[in-house]
Amino acid sequence: MPVPQAMFTQMISEAAVNFLKSGGYAAATALMAFESMVLPVPSEAVMPFVGFLVADGDWNLAAAIVATSLGSITGSLISYAMGRYGGKPFVLRVGKYLLLNVHDLELTERFFHRRAGVMTLFISRFVPVVRHLISIPAGVGGMSLVPFSIATLAGATCWNSFLLWCGFKLRSRWDLVEHYSTQIDIVVAALLVAGLAWWITTRLAHRPPTS
Repeated sequence: MPVPQAMFTQMISEAAVNFLKSGGYAAATALMAFESMVLPVPSEAVMPFVGFLVADGDWNLAAAIVATSLGSITGSLISYAMGRYGGKPFVLRVGKYLLLNVHDLELTERFFHRRAGVMTLFISRFVPVVRHLISIPAGVGGMSLVPFSIATLAGATCWNSFLLWCGFKLRSRWDLVEHYSTQIDIVVAALLVAGLAWWITTRLAHRPPTS
């Protein structure tokens, strides 16, 4: 008796891969630029599918890494500029339209100010939530652009490459994913519902008041 394909998992993977394939490297660059800003685009939802395309032979590994790293540094530089030239009030004014979580921003600021420097920025690229917002306090604090760019690019490239590798390895074992399709679909559906509920609750709870 043939094993049915995963429904939710298959749909999500096909939709993500088709979007990236149709948009090409530019789509991956744009998504990772959004990920490095305050926009809610997690790298965990982008890079594994970039790994799928590399595993399928549709994308070149080096080009995929360059494209996504370019997106990460571009988004980070935009956030850095918002913090440096607009200050925190400007960030909060713009961020309210993007459901910026003020609580997360304050946590990130404390993380950065404990030991501001190149190593802190590098490590932050591996820390959930912090990696999306760390560029803002770096800009507000007036950190020099060159060390900021080097640390950000190095950390983002390492993190992106790790997620890409995870997607690459998962693609090669997709038969195993399909074998456990029912169980995986239940988990994926539950995670999607829980994640959406958490995202809406936290963003709206800490949304800046409108003036």
